[in-house]
Amino acid sequence: MRYSFTPEQLADPQLGPAAAAVRSCVHCGICTATCPTYVLLGDERDSPRGRIVLMKDMLEKGGTPTKEQVYHIDRCLSCLNCKTACPSSVNYQRLVDQARAHIQEHYQRPLSERLLRWTIAKVMTRPGLVRIGLLLARIGAPVARLLPGRLGAMARMGLMAHPQGPEPTQFPKPAQVKQRIAIMPGCVQGALSPQIDGAVGRVLARRGIELVALEGAGCCGALPHHMGREEDSRAWAKKAIEAYEQGQYDGVLITATGCSSQLKDYAHQFAGDPVWEPRARKFAAAARDFAELCTPLKVTPPGVLRVAYHPACSLQNSLKLNGVGEALLEAAGFIVTPFLESHLCCGSAGTYSILQPDLSSQLRARKLGNIAAAEPDVLVSGNIGCLQHLASGEGLSQPILHIAELLDWAEGGPRPVALGNLALAAKPH
Repeated sequence: MRYSFTPEQLADPQLGPAAAAVRSCVHCGICTATCPTYVLLGDERDSPRGRIVLMKDMLEKGGTPTKEQVYHIDRCLSCLNCKTACPSSVNYQRLVDQARAHIQEHYQRPLSERLLRWTIAKVMTRPGLVRIGLLLARIGAPVARLLPGRLGAMARMGLMAHPQGPEPTQFPKPAQVKQRIAIMPGCVQGALSPQIDGAVGRVLARRGIELVALEGAGCCGALPHHMGREEDSRAWAKKAIEAYEQGQYDGVLITATGCSSQLKDYAHQFAGDPVWEPRARKFAAAARDFAELCTPLKVTPPGVLRVAYHPACSLQNSLKLNGVGEALLEAAGFIVTPFLESHLCCGSAGTYSILQPDLSSQLRARKLGNIAAAEPDVLVSGNIGCLQHLASGEGLSQPILHIAELLDWAEGGPRPVALGNLALAAKPH
């Protein structure tokens, strides 16, 4: 695609890669079939191809974006299905990230939306404040369930959380330590589902991996990054990098795939910074996802379970770990049950389920309908956002849990509370 970016814009370490993405696009349209919003709406402006035109015009001109540009860019999930499908290797991620940062800097949103985005960036990145929010949601549950729009989406997600115990700070130490991995506490997951990290610690210990809590780190910065709040996002990244540099580790782990993809992209966030870019690049090279560390282990689970595995978009399109989750589950003796459109986003997408509740709900209903048609016993994923979003939908009759919880149980760990009274078929002989 032709563009009119100036030499100064092309030389910018953040805007330059976005301009290169524009130049790479040949408008073939292959991406449209993989774009969840285009599949739902059929509007070219809500396809990757259409958004690229909107973003090109906005970034070339600079200054205040139009309402139309903001409206359609906001409706992008950043699932990056288009990036995976693109035959021209258009780096759509660089373009949409820069577009969001530009909107944040140059566009004046209504006060109510500014307050909501500020709340997400300042509250949801801090587990202590999230716990207070969960308590308030439970106290006001009868009203919370009736709240409309974005407030309702936030409240219902909170009501679906059932944290089991405090967030772990100590993890099992293997008899023979093969790797010593720093684990970041994250933000939302520590408050909503602290049991996930406990299960991860036990699963990895069986593989000779010792987890050590990374003191001083917090949120990975993905939530503010999704909203173009790059200053906030980089501040969280610096905290993580500084904390990691204080110890001697073989890698750094965070147990949500969306957060893992954020850690691995730290170097770009600091592109052009002579001090922080090399430090961020070293940290990103050390970042690991649970699916990378968890090698398959042949075991016989306590009972036969048909498992629907929902691969988060971050796992498929950012981490490029397609098929790893299914292989782990099959090795553990579970029956992996495929379902239609498993590649399409469930509508969680970081902050998307709060900021775009209508579209998000439609995508969730579509996902849950396809899962229900496959008739699994249980639904698992590797991303806290997907887990909470899907659990808050209507019509889900199956238990839903993190893949580590199910693997831990199969390998001799505690039965996940989320399984409830689910009846199990007898173990195969």
